[in-house]
Amino acid sequence: MGTYSNFLWSLAKKSLTAGLIAVTISDRLASISAVHGYSMSPTLNPETNTLPELFSRDYVLMEKLCLQRYRFSHGDVVAFSSPENYKQKLIKRIIGLPGDWVAIPQSYDVVRVPEGHCWVEGDNSANSKDSRSLGPIPLGLICGRATHIVWPPRRISKLESRIPQSRLSSS
Repeated sequence: MGTYSNFLWSLAKKSLTAGLIAVTISDRLASISAVHGYSMSPTLNPETNTLPELFSRDYVLMEKLCLQRYRFSHGDVVAFSSPENYKQKLIKRIIGLPGDWVAIPQSYDVVRVPEGHCWVEGDNSANSKDSRSLGPIPLGLICGRATHIVWPPRRISKLESRIPQSRLSSS
C-alpha cells in the first residue's frame, strides 16, 4: 500500500509541475490560437467556405515575448482584446504605430496614431472590424504576435510582415 501511495504522490507532484510549466509557457512565451472568421483572408482562413470548420480553420503560433517591451513592427499580425468587449479576441495586421500618419482606404482622410496605440486592419477589408470602425487600438490590449500557421498541415508556414502600399503618409 505504501508503494502505491508513493507512486500516486510522485505522479501528482510531476503532473502539477508539468501543468505549472505549461501555464507559464502559454502565458509568457507562446501559445496556439484558433483563427475565426474571414477578416484576415486570404492570409488566414482562405478556404473557410469549402471544408468543415474544424479542418479549414487556421491555428497560429502566438509569440508573447514582444509584449514585454511592446516590440511591434509595421505589418505584424497581432491578436488583441476588442475595445468593445474584452472577452472577444480579434486578430489583425498592424498598419500604423505611435506617431504614424495612416491613410484611410476609400477616403481622403489621414489619421495620426496617438502614443500608446496602433492602427490595425484585417487583410479582407470588406469583412473586417478593425481600426477603421474601432479607432486606434491601445498597445496594452495586444495579447501576442502571430508568427506561424501551425494547422492545417498543408498550410504550415511563417506569416510575413507586410503592409499595403501607400498606407503610411509623411504628412
